[in-house]
Amino acid sequence: MTKSTSSSQYVVGVDYGTLSGRALVVRVSDGAELGSAVHEYAHAVVTERLPVGGAALPPEWALQVPDDYREVLRRAVPAALAAAGIDRADVIGIATDFTACTVLPATGGGVPLCELPQFADRPHAYVKLWRHHAAQPQADRINRLAEERGEVWLPRYGGLISSEWEFAKALQLLEEDPEVYAATERWLEAADWIVWQLCGRYVRNACTAGYKGIRQDGAYPSRAFLAALNPAFADFVTDKLDQPIGQLGEAAGCLTAEAAAWTGLREGIAVAVGNVDAHVTAPAARATEPGQMVAIMGTSTCHVMSSDVLREVPGMCGVVDGGIVSGLWGYEAGQSGVGDIFGWFTRIGVPPGYASAARESGLSLHEYLTGLAAQQGVGEHGLVALDWHSGNRSVLVDHELSGAVIGQTLATRPEDVYRALLEATAFGTRVILETFRDSGVPVTELIIAGGLTKNRLLMQIYSDVTRLPLSVIGSEQGPALGSAIHAAVAAGAYPDTTTAARLMGKLERNAFVPDEASSAAYDALFEEYLRLHDYFGRGANDVMKRLKALRRKAIASRGGDAA
Repeated sequence: MTKSTSSSQYVVGVDYGTLSGRALVVRVSDGAELGSAVHEYAHAVVTERLPVGGAALPPEWALQVPDDYREVLRRAVPAALAAAGIDRADVIGIATDFTACTVLPATGGGVPLCELPQFADRPHAYVKLWRHHAAQPQADRINRLAEERGEVWLPRYGGLISSEWEFAKALQLLEEDPEVYAATERWLEAADWIVWQLCGRYVRNACTAGYKGIRQDGAYPSRAFLAALNPAFADFVTDKLDQPIGQLGEAAGCLTAEAAAWTGLREGIAVAVGNVDAHVTAPAARATEPGQMVAIMGTSTCHVMSSDVLREVPGMCGVVDGGIVSGLWGYEAGQSGVGDIFGWFTRIGVPPGYASAARESGLSLHEYLTGLAAQQGVGEHGLVALDWHSGNRSVLVDHELSGAVIGQTLATRPEDVYRALLEATAFGTRVILETFRDSGVPVTELIIAGGLTKNRLLMQIYSDVTRLPLSVIGSEQGPALGSAIHAAVAAGAYPDTTTAARLMGKLERNAFVPDEASSAAYDALFEEYLRLHDYFGRGANDVMKRLKALRRKAIASRGGDAA
């Protein structure tokens, strides 16, 4: 463990993921990571029944409990400080990042409605996690109406608004539980709510407001547009959403006495404006120049890139002025399922004998399957898969789509399907890269961050499929490091994020390079992926949507719930 000197200054970055929160203590001068700790959410992701009252949830719901987020501050931050062995008086700032779009309804004072006794058994009173996809019907209506009216903001989002975002989820709340909607005085991104908890001040961050809140050129969708969706939705922006915007790297306020007691930090240190886990990772990977795309690969993948040009990219998640770093247009795209898909397959698609063999080899099931899959040549398994088990975020923007594996026979083995799923996510990334290229926003460097960088086979597949060398972030805790960089800027240690990134960020360039023979073989498989992508995803055959509708009908008819 590296010990501090009294002359050093430190910052804390806190990364809120899907299942846990991580705190990281970082030295300001060089980005050295001195101590970290993780706290897993007690309630994880609520997909079946509410923790209070036990109400069953319909399909496509994904909720969380906000006090699990406070517990990260109470547990992970003090543990990280202890692991770092530093003098807490030398910590000058704290910053947080969050999965997005993760939203919650609250009172005017920031109390989550699910923490009020009268709403504790109401599903819509809880946090809606980013992967809550039950608002797809509302998203479809937003998209149709925006296209019909020629709303000028729609092209900034690739022509489609996602069911994961603020407006679709809020409209679902209004239409399915008007009483909870009426009680909602603040419709909050979790990224802003946790900052409010830390500094006692509500500041809406520019990143989520732009990418998830349809805020472009200083304005949200008009009152007339919202009223056309639903007359009761007309005042949503003015009554529940609008708030002064904080720019990335600015201080939202100072740490309160209560939050200091939770964290063990000094009262009064800088608390940075909130941010999104993917976007905050770019400075950690020194990706602050035009053309550098960062793919943050975890349960899902978010692709972010800055550019000096403004273009309309079909199916992207958004382009926002200063959305990643000041002075550049920040672009976002993504895949709703990546690590989640691999994890799902190991839970339901692998026979017990494989698990036993993995244990005997001292390997995780993922490591064991990866080893078997690595022995294959490209195309040897005879399969091609679609990576839509959590829907498609980019470029189709449709969460009614679902996964598929084509080519299975009685000879197909678990490692065959596993490799096909790895490849499918790489194909999905290639679709995104080519869409950006064709729209006049070329990707000149692909940088990978997140826990999946440890899988060398997966990284090589991505390099071969995309025909790009892959650079890899030099930290296993990219979002937390990125938050720490923003904390340093908010505390005044650096003048801007780009400067801080040069000294505190970490990057291993060209860690993986494409193999020409493998790339050529993958070109053929990618063509098959594209055929399936367009056939199922662009309306030629909507069987995936019909099957989901039949599933919902069947579940509703028996009054049951769904995993």
